[in-house]
Amino acid sequence: MDDHGTDGESRPGSGAEPEFIPSPGVVTDDAGRRDVGLCFVGDSLVAGYGDPKALGWVGRVMSRSQHPDLDLTAYNLGVRGQDSGDVLARWRAECMPRWSGRAERRLVVAVGAGDLHTGLSTARSRLNLANVLDEASAKGIGTFVVGPTPTLDARLNERVEALAQAQGDVCSRRGVPYVDCYQPLAGHEQWLGDLAAGDGTHPGQAGYGLVAWLVLHGGWGPWLGLG
Repeated sequence: MDDHGTDGESRPGSGAEPEFIPSPGVVTDDAGRRDVGLCFVGDSLVAGYGDPKALGWVGRVMSRSQHPDLDLTAYNLGVRGQDSGDVLARWRAECMPRWSGRAERRLVVAVGAGDLHTGLSTARSRLNLANVLDEASAKGIGTFVVGPTPTLDARLNERVEALAQAQGDVCSRRGVPYVDCYQPLAGHEQWLGDLAAGDGTHPGQAGYGLVAWLVLHGGWGPWLGLG
């Protein structure tokens, strides 16, 4: 299945191409500060489920994203158990009001195991993500994608790995930053230990710290305009 947008937009190389805008233009006020609205949409890992510190990777990333020239308002819109279809259905309704009045609008998408648990095919997962990115791009909203993480279930991990590769390909076609969390964590002792201490899917404090590190070192600063 090809990655077509919600309105049937053509993909790169297929003729009439939309203009993709991975990041919005930087807008500063008279004091040189940028007014940025940043929404995180996704599943339980976005929500930080299982973290005794209640920070998750989102909270840890945001704590490292503060800058004197950046007036940043962030919203965590993670919902436990949701898949990419759920995110596609709700991101507009939930994000648009939170972006109201913001000079810059940015969107971080992170969905993973939910697609596998609800039986979505890889092709459908690709299409759902593509639709979010394409529509956001058409509206001048900068996007950033964080990939799925490995579990302790070896058979499930085969599908997680395939999904991670598919998401990476969707983002690569659009010039959207993508953080692969699967390969760096699949054999990581601390990650696996954190999963074993929990439910085998969600990490604890240490595991969320590892995801945050991957995001912060995966192009986050340049995408957010932090240098």
